[in-house]
Amino acid sequence: MPKIISQSIPNIPWQDKPQGYRDVIWRFNQNPIIDWNPIPCAARLFNSAVVPFQGGFAGVFRADHKNGRPHLHKGTSEDGMHWTIDPDPIQWVNKNGQSWQPDYAYDPRVVQIEGKFYITWCTDNHGATIGLGETEDFKIFILLDNPFLPFNRNGVLFPRKVNNKYLLLSRPSDSGHTPFGDIFISESPDLVHWGKHSFVMGKGGDGWWQGTKIGPGPVPIETEEGWLLFYHGVSNTCNGFVYSMGAALLDLENPAKVLYRTRDYLLTPEKDYETTGFVPNVIFPCAALVDDQTGRIAIYYGAADTYTGLAFGKIDEIIGYLKKNFEVF
Repeated sequence: MPKIISQSIPNIPWQDKPQGYRDVIWRFNQNPIIDWNPIPCAARLFNSAVVPFQGGFAGVFRADHKNGRPHLHKGTSEDGMHWTIDPDPIQWVNKNGQSWQPDYAYDPRVVQIEGKFYITWCTDNHGATIGLGETEDFKIFILLDNPFLPFNRNGVLFPRKVNNKYLLLSRPSDSGHTPFGDIFISESPDLVHWGKHSFVMGKGGDGWWQGTKIGPGPVPIETEEGWLLFYHGVSNTCNGFVYSMGAALLDLENPAKVLYRTRDYLLTPEKDYETTGFVPNVIFPCAALVDDQTGRIAIYYGAADTYTGLAFGKIDEIIGYLKKNFEVF
């Protein structure tokens, strides 16, 4: 098994692969783990981020309120499958302790770096861009400076510095529901000043499932073979966009370099809760837990912009599949 450079999570959510199942990613048979109307103010909870915390799990969740605007809510769970969601949005304060609330906030990621949890999400700054904040206890949430100007989405921090720099993946966009998108990487010495923006990989290739746009998903997983990155790819059909999940392996010391990338999707909308909902035909991965002892991976994904789903895989099978079914361009 490729060595995973991560923490041990003995209570990682898990369900064994169904007997006779051939693919390397399989769904939890009790999906969706979060259904319609999860809290009084929100109709839908999806595209959310989960991390280990104090022997259990904590999360930052996208909640689409019943006025149509998305906001971020915190949640806790003992097993990573059954969640208690705070009915009130996260209350942000700036570095001076002054209260601040975004007009909207969606698609968060959470990563622990050097003892602090950092949250990235899509926020409003005269247009959609990436917000950044931190917490140590999931009680006090401190707003930091936005990394980029509009327009940008899908900000994903790496779980450690590389060559003494923080690294952030993103998908630059336009002001609308972007019909294009490629993945870039940027670096910073201090989480304030960002530069050296480099192209990582783009849409297209032999896989039509990612022919319209792609974007980074969960926080990259560090292995001795490289950074394992799950990402979403989008195709444009006669009935609209279809979002699926793929994976890539990035170089450890130069993550702008793609070593392997899936030609075929790993997960695509098939189940009712993925094909039918507020936005049909969407699988959107935003978080992944990994146990370094067993190689088990639990992937949280938004389904049809309505539900939260859970899928599983093993690190050796996924990387082995990548090396056999890949394209690099």
